Amino acid sequence: MTVIVDGMGGDHAPIEILKGCAAAVEELGIDVIVTGPEDLLKKTMEENQIPEKGITLRHAEQVITMEDEAGCVLKAKRNSSMGLAMDLLKNGEGDAMVSAGNSGAVLAGGTLIVKRIPNVKRAAFAPILPNKTGYFMLVDSGANEVCTPEYLDQFGALGALYMKHAGFAAEPRVGLLNNGTEDCKGPELHQQAHALLRDNPAVNFVGNVEGRQIFDGVCDVLVADGFSGNILLKSVEGTASYMTKIMKESLTSNWFSTLLAALLKPQLKKMKAKLDYTEVGGAVLLGISKPIIKAHGSSNAKAFKNAIRQAAAFAESGAVETMTQLLSAPKAEPAGK
Repeated sequence: MTVIVDGMGGDHAPIEILKGCAAAVEELGIDVIVTGPEDLLKKTMEENQIPEKGITLRHAEQVITMEDEAGCVLKAKRNSSMGLAMDLLKNGEGDAMVSAGNSGAVLAGGTLIVKRIPNVKRAAFAPILPNKTGYFMLVDSGANEVCTPEYLDQFGALGALYMKHAGFAAEPRVGLLNNGTEDCKGPELHQQAHALLRDNPAVNFVGNVEGRQIFDGVCDVLVADGFSGNILLKSVEGTASYMTKIMKESLTSNWFSTLLAALLKPQLKKMKAKLDYTEVGGAVLLGISKPIIKAHGSSNAKAFKNAIRQAAAFAESGAVETMTQLLSAPKAEPAGK
C-alpha cells in the first residue's frame, strides 16, 4: 500500500506532514510518497531526525498557497507539490492521496486531473463527524454551494456506499438536512431531493433531519448542499473548540475544581478524543475515481498520520470500485417497456 502525500499543503508544512508520514509508516506498515521541493524536504527530515524508512521524496518546484486560484493546479502550478501528487495518483504510482492544501485546488485537481467516477454528477467533500452512537458522514461540506435535487440524491447514495465499505454501518441510514422533519419542509430543492432519496432503491432513507437531531445518531449519512453543509461543519468545529475552552477554564478556576478535574481525567480524555478532528483524519473527496482525503489545513503530525490511515483504509475498502461498478451499470427499463 502506497499513499501519496502533498508535502507542502497546510499551515504546518512540511515538518508536521513529514512527522505524520513517518508515524504512519511505523504504525501502519505502508509506504509514503511525499511531494515538494526535495532539498527542503530532505533538510527538514535531517534537522528533525525524521526517519527515512518507507518515505520516498518526489521533487516539485512550485507550492500552491491558500490564496491561489483553484484552477492553478491545472496549468500555472501543475508542477506544484499538489499537482505532482495528483499526477502520481492518476498514473497509478500510489493507491490514495492526502493533501491539507487549498480546498478549491484539491477539488479542481481531483475533478479534472484524477477525474470523477463515470456518471458522478459532482464530487463532494465528506468529513466524518462524531455523534451519540458513533460517527456520521456529512456530504457535501463545501464543494458545491449550489446543488440540484439530483446532486443531493447521488450524494446520499455515494455516502452510504462509503460508510458501508469503511465499516461504519452495515446498512447506512441516510438523512437530509432540513429545517423540520415533515416531508413538506424546506424550499423546493429539499422537497424534490426528499422525493428522489425516498424513491432511490440504493438508499436507506430516514427522512429529513433538523439541526437539533444531528448528533443524536439518527443517520449515518447526512446530505446537505455545500453552502449549508459548510456552515454546519464550521459551526460544529467552532462550538467544539469553544466548549473545550470553557470547560478547561471552569475546571481550573479554583483548587476544588482542579481536584475534580483530576478525578474526571479519564472521562475528559475520552470526550476530548471524540471531539478532536485529528483523531479522524480528514474529509473524503467523494465521487473521484481514486481515493483522495482532504486533511484539515491546521493538521498536526497526528492528524496527518490519521489522514494517511484513512486514505489507506479507503483504498483497501474497495468503495471506489463498487461505486464505479454500480454507476456504470445500465439502468433497468421501467416496467411495461
